Amino acid sequence: MDKNTVIGLLLMAAVFFGFMWLSPKKAPVEDPDMTEETASNMTAASGTVDSLSSTEKEWLVKNIIENGESVVLADSTHAARLNDGAISLTAIGDSVSGSVTVDGVTLDWGDVLRADLKKMTVQQQRKAVEAVRAASLSMGRYGKFARFLSGTDSVVRVENDVLKLELSAKSGSITRAELKKYDTEYTPDESQERKEKVVIFEKGTNSFDFQLPLPQAVNTSDLYFTPTVVNDSTVLMSLPLAEGAFWGIEYTLPKGESYVVRMRVVQKNLAGVIESNNRNLGVNWHQDLMRQEKGKMFEERNSALYYKFAGGSVENLSESKNDSEDRRAKIRWIGFKNQFFSTVLIAERPFNTADFQSAVLKNKPFFLKSFNTQAVVNDYDWNKEVPAQFSLFIGPNLYPLLSSLDHQTVADEDLGLTKLIPLGWSVFRWINTGVVIPIFNFLGSFISNYGIIILIMTIFIKLVLFPLTYKSYKSQAKMRILAPDIKEINEKYPGNENAMIRQQKTMALYNKAGANPMSGCLPMLLQMPILFAMFSFFPSAIELRGQSFLWAKDLAAPDAIISWSGNIPLVTEYFGNHISLFCLLMTVTNILYTRVNMQNSPGQMPGMKWMMYMMPVFFMIFFNNYAAGLSYYYFLSLLITIAQTYAFRFIIKEEDVRRTMAENAKKPKKKSGFMARLEEMQRQQQAMLREQQKQQRKR
Repeated sequence: MDKNTVIGLLLMAAVFFGFMWLSPKKAPVEDPDMTEETASNMTAASGTVDSLSSTEKEWLVKNIIENGESVVLADSTHAARLNDGAISLTAIGDSVSGSVTVDGVTLDWGDVLRADLKKMTVQQQRKAVEAVRAASLSMGRYGKFARFLSGTDSVVRVENDVLKLELSAKSGSITRAELKKYDTEYTPDESQERKEKVVIFEKGTNSFDFQLPLPQAVNTSDLYFTPTVVNDSTVLMSLPLAEGAFWGIEYTLPKGESYVVRMRVVQKNLAGVIESNNRNLGVNWHQDLMRQEKGKMFEERNSALYYKFAGGSVENLSESKNDSEDRRAKIRWIGFKNQFFSTVLIAERPFNTADFQSAVLKNKPFFLKSFNTQAVVNDYDWNKEVPAQFSLFIGPNLYPLLSSLDHQTVADEDLGLTKLIPLGWSVFRWINTGVVIPIFNFLGSFISNYGIIILIMTIFIKLVLFPLTYKSYKSQAKMRILAPDIKEINEKYPGNENAMIRQQKTMALYNKAGANPMSGCLPMLLQMPILFAMFSFFPSAIELRGQSFLWAKDLAAPDAIISWSGNIPLVTEYFGNHISLFCLLMTVTNILYTRVNMQNSPGQMPGMKWMMYMMPVFFMIFFNNYAAGLSYYYFLSLLITIAQTYAFRFIIKEEDVRRTMAENAKKPKKKSGFMARLEEMQRQQQAMLREQQKQQRKR
């Protein structure tokens, strides 16, 4: 580059910078209405405003007109309005006007659509658009029910002599149920005596809702109802959908001592308001079963989800593990059962299908299990004023009470609600329902102390069984007298090769003396059904719940005299963390009875004797967690049996038995059917033995 070129470039640069320096500076034009915050928002968030698309605007107008509240404006113009508190929009023709409240600031909807950032921030504009968009989508899904998605919750209380209920405006359902005549026995802290009324469920532990048969399903648990107290026993939870049209749930709790709540789905003038071809009314029910008793293990074992097929049997899910069932059949009722209390939903028109789930809640000390049910009732009719009816039983598992309800709720069917009480298999259940429970209730009508009632009932049962017990002891006396003769036969014909001869000689001795080795066992076998029936009855008898006797504070729970904390593997699982005194007394008495019984049955093998003494110990491990009333009954029964044994020894003299046996030996004997069959079996065995010996000699 030459010298002239460099000088030219320097002169051009000087002229340019000089012009820039000497040019006058023009001040920026300011908008007098624009604040620093607006300018800042525009600068920081330029291009981030939101707006409805043309399609969304059309749907907004359509949803408000079809599903909003009909209103008449001041100029007599008919319009539709969406008003959920934060949003108040009115649709006239194809336009929408109104306001939207965001963060406590009310914004004009027209300004929001224009994104007039002089009157709002970008964030407020976007929130307003998003709120209206969500409201439009809700109206599209929920239809005329959309405006009930928001509201104010409130509680309505209704009660009678035995039941106290709380109904919530949010969901329109019963959210709390308290039994006024029963106290809870469960105390988290054993050192504190807590006497509160039994709460079957409360808000947060129970949810019940209907799934309305609309084109898109709507759950009533999402809606806010308008409570109306019709009278002192009836409450209506309603959703006023239009002028003179509503949908609701009516609850009636009869006065007096009624544990049954009548539930009616009610509606009026909805045929022209609701357009739907769906005819399936869904029912969703969930409950976390609350603890009520001291012993969790036994309470958990007797808690389950029950259901009954319409016109069929009662079934239940597993009591001990997680379980589920999918039933595609008509179901009459569904019950969430605790050991002594139940909640049962009875459908006037059976459910067409039902899905059941049950889960054990291991890490929740206040709860036992979680129950879930999803059921469907078909043929829902929008034209009927009462399209569905139900009865909800919330109360104790008391046999006379459940039996009386069988034909009160559904006239044409035996509901079988008494199957909620586990009274054993068919034979044992028949003994309990036909004999034990009537006697128990009869004695309870004029005796208040249930310890005395159990004593009287035990004596009564022993008197009924006395002829069988007497015959059994008399047979034992004969066998005891014949013991030396039987020993002589065994010594005279030793070895396996003389087994048949020993049997023949022994049977001949029995026949001659008029003794039957089975006559002592048969009476005992006939008593076994009663023992098993009582085994099922006492843990299920709610009458014993909370009843004290001597040291036992609750005859329906273990009467622990010694307790310890901590979890000992296997010991805690089967024995518990306590020692029950009635169970201990039963064990000692059982050992004493075993000794007395062995004295009446000589000739026992030494190993068998130890086994007989070990059985009472096994029973103690098994019964330690059971109800004190059951151990008390077995203790009394064994004590009376021992007293009878000693009385029989005094009454039945061996000399008299020997004399009778001698007289029988002189009489011609006609073989009994049992003895004839036994001898026939012996002959067949002898023939087989001879044939085997013959074959061996040939080889």
